[in-house]
Amino acid sequence: MELLQFTDKGIWCAAGDFYIDPWKPVKRAVITHAHSDHARPGNQHYLCQQSGIPLLQMRLGADIDVQGIPYGETIYLNGVKISLHPAGHMIGSAQVRVEHAGEVWVASGDYKLENDGICTPFEPVPCHTFITESTFGLPIYRWEPQQQLLARISNWIYENQQAGKTSVITAYSLGKAQRLLYYLKDKVPRIMAHGAISQVNELLIQQGYPLPSIERVTPETPKTALKNAVVIAPPSADDSTWMRRFTPFSLGVCSGWMQVRGHMRRRNADAGFALSDHADWNGLLDAVTATGASQVYVTHGFSSVFARYLTEKGIAATEVSTSYSDDDEEIIPNPET
Repeated sequence: MELLQFTDKGIWCAAGDFYIDPWKPVKRAVITHAHSDHARPGNQHYLCQQSGIPLLQMRLGADIDVQGIPYGETIYLNGVKISLHPAGHMIGSAQVRVEHAGEVWVASGDYKLENDGICTPFEPVPCHTFITESTFGLPIYRWEPQQQLLARISNWIYENQQAGKTSVITAYSLGKAQRLLYYLKDKVPRIMAHGAISQVNELLIQQGYPLPSIERVTPETPKTALKNAVVIAPPSADDSTWMRRFTPFSLGVCSGWMQVRGHMRRRNADAGFALSDHADWNGLLDAVTATGASQVYVTHGFSSVFARYLTEKGIAATEVSTSYSDDDEEIIPNPET
């Protein structure tokens, strides 16, 4: 029997009697990060990286039974050795290393290799078997260097200000928005946000993260306050009454999918920025190679293409079906807008 198995409830370790990111309720869940497709309600006990606890509680409720451990610390469940290692995807994100009877598996969760300055950077973990995501597992997805891309966002904001427009940027509430805020904090005099993003931001500031205070957009926010401001909103606010209040505004979308121009047209965006919290094609290849794994299981995303490419390169790779999303949009409970 393999150390980790793919079941109808999630990735299961029979020897340790726990699941990794289960999509159905189980007794014991090891969570890679707090996005909704990986951290689901209904489990009896949660284990996550210690920085992820407040985010998990915000999503699932303050009364969940959760244990947090630092990166690299080892615990044992029924004799199986478990440790969590930085995935670089968002604050508190982790790869799960599982060791038993001389065999080592690593489940990546979602990850990116570029250091965004706000979450702990990705670290490769040597293993025999690696379970990798493949959200952007096509050769077309190769990210522009981060600083170059962020400079383009700054220039776009400046041009909007010169034209007397509000700059509205859509980015996922948990992860991407904090990455943008961290970058813009010393470059933009006024940053405003949708309630979903403001809620996460306040929580993380309380936890000591170096994020700027932002103004929450409310129905009482005067029109004059919006002129030349930067407003960050979740993708779900696209083409909503909430967003139309910013007219005149220019809409920029931050997403890895913006690498393909057709996606930008479909979003009716004025500008698209391929800023992603997932590894691109080269990043996926680098991560797999760095583990030294002789066997790879490829999950959510372009899994068949990526698995086939790895196999052609001499790495035994298999596509597996899971219930994880190839997107990261999430719903924050009861955000005021």
